[in-house]
Amino acid sequence: MADPVRMQLLKQIGNADHVEMLRELRDQVHEQMEALLWASPVEQFNEQLNEVHDAFIRRTIVIAEAEMARSGKGSPPVPYAYLLFGSGGRREQTLSSDQDSGIVYQDPVSDPAATQHYFRQLSELIVNMLQTNGYPPCEGNVLSSTPEWCMSSSEWKQQLNGWFQEPVWESVRHLLIMADGRSIHGSTRLLDELKEHFFTDMLNHPIIVKRMLDNTMRHKVLLGIFGHLLKEQYGEDAGSLDIKYGAYIPMVNAIRLLAIQAGIRDTSTLMRIRRLVELEELHSPEAAAYEQAFRLVMRLRLMTTEHYENGLYGNNGKLPSRKLTKEMTEELKSALRLGKKLQRKVYKQTMGRLT
Repeated sequence: MADPVRMQLLKQIGNADHVEMLRELRDQVHEQMEALLWASPVEQFNEQLNEVHDAFIRRTIVIAEAEMARSGKGSPPVPYAYLLFGSGGRREQTLSSDQDSGIVYQDPVSDPAATQHYFRQLSELIVNMLQTNGYPPCEGNVLSSTPEWCMSSSEWKQQLNGWFQEPVWESVRHLLIMADGRSIHGSTRLLDELKEHFFTDMLNHPIIVKRMLDNTMRHKVLLGIFGHLLKEQYGEDAGSLDIKYGAYIPMVNAIRLLAIQAGIRDTSTLMRIRRLVELEELHSPEAAAYEQAFRLVMRLRLMTTEHYENGLYGNNGKLPSRKLTKEMTEELKSALRLGKKLQRKVYKQTMGRLT
């Protein structure tokens, strides 16, 4: 998207004063960005797409705050940060990503119950408005409208401590989600404090790293032992490739675990790779190969099957194999071989640190 067009679009989003106007813009943007998918380098397309998603979400939050004030519920009683997790936190949303969100607010000096009530109401409003804008809620219930993802700073730190002290699968999953957290609106200081707490606790709980490794290695790349692509066998997606869980997620998870162990606070996968090079955790040639493979996976993920239901944009992460040219198929196989190599590296490196 040309810069003048993009800047005009961002201005329109920033000036929208009600959700219905945002919804009209969201539908327009979806069509325009879909048409531009092949017209620009994937990293540039991804950056522009996520810039637009951020603009929609920020404006929705502002409109929700205004609605709270208009309805007599007041303004935010203390500073807070609205957080994105998952692909939103990593700045890797597709054309049709869901909501993964949270809220952290400053500890109130008085009346904590009233403060909590305000932010629970605000978060409920934001989630509903984003649904109106076509963003479905997270199926795993990682939402700012859920009590465990909407808390004061001290409550958040207490919850992090609990997750670290009880390394069951769900706690470890939540900690990995937290590592991808990004503040999109409000006080970035509040998230910075949580991240500092996160990385300090990480040093004191090596068993958590082992559990994170188990989680990281759970998703295997969709490449068979004879070098063939593993396709979906049954159902309406038979013959398709699970790009999300068989190509994208294995690389995201592996790089994230390397980044966590190196104390890297960046959340995007490509930026994490570059930071790992700076810290000499990855050599430049191998990092360049991983970056190239990941860009291809990002491109294919943007091509996966979309659906539109009840006003919500969705995506199942599956790519019909007929969409791949012979050249793209070979490129994917090469990228998946690198994905396997990366997983072996992460396993070996992590286990070496733990012994």
